[in-house]
Amino acid sequence: MMARKKSAGLNEKHIKVLQTIENFTNTFGYPPTIREIMERAHLSSTSVVNYYLDQLEEKGYIERSRGISRGLRVLKQFSDAVAVVTEQVLETVHDFLSIPLVGRIVASEPIPFPSSDFKPYDAESSMISIAKDMLPVPEKNIGDIFAMEVSGDSMIDAMVNDGDIVILKKTGEARNGDMVAIWLNDNNETTLKYFFDEGKRIRLQPANPTMDPIYIRDRSTVEVHGKVVMVVRKLSA
Repeated sequence: MMARKKSAGLNEKHIKVLQTIENFTNTFGYPPTIREIMERAHLSSTSVVNYYLDQLEEKGYIERSRGISRGLRVLKQFSDAVAVVTEQVLETVHDFLSIPLVGRIVASEPIPFPSSDFKPYDAESSMISIAKDMLPVPEKNIGDIFAMEVSGDSMIDAMVNDGDIVILKKTGEARNGDMVAIWLNDNNETTLKYFFDEGKRIRLQPANPTMDPIYIRDRSTVEVHGKVVMVVRKLSA
């Protein structure tokens, strides 16, 4: 079996990001932005790019000046640290998981279905790639994970902005303080809010000081569809 080259201590995604930085810098004379790396390395989000940049920095391959758009500097060239590994070893590298992107969830005042495009788990929907190490979920529960695009700004103080992707774990229950995807079945409406059971009523609390909570006395109308376990930021302009 023919051997292939791989940087010592790096997997194929690390290599792709490092090569993208080097090639861009050599071509244009300055380093790429996070978004330019994402596009040229064919990664799914800027959060994934930052994940690999952090690891490259820890391994001593790059230096980052945070807060600066093009604040990257290569310290160790890809060509300086190659090692030979077999095809079989490379085939064991599984860094990413494909998560179903099932629709849109409203983070503002509830919007009637179907304009919110909310729908239950659908394995045929489009997918989003997430690094396995980033998911705070045991591998045995990966099948219960799905993603939704956020519409609205009621959760901005929780660092969930319009256009972000929330990763959720399917569940029909919630504890006080959980951020959850809620289906209000009496009005066919959806919303993303903090959940609080106050005994005689349920409070759906936004994370935006300009917005009021939603109070619901008939708890039979409230269905929890998922709990947020992770947020993937939208692309920067």
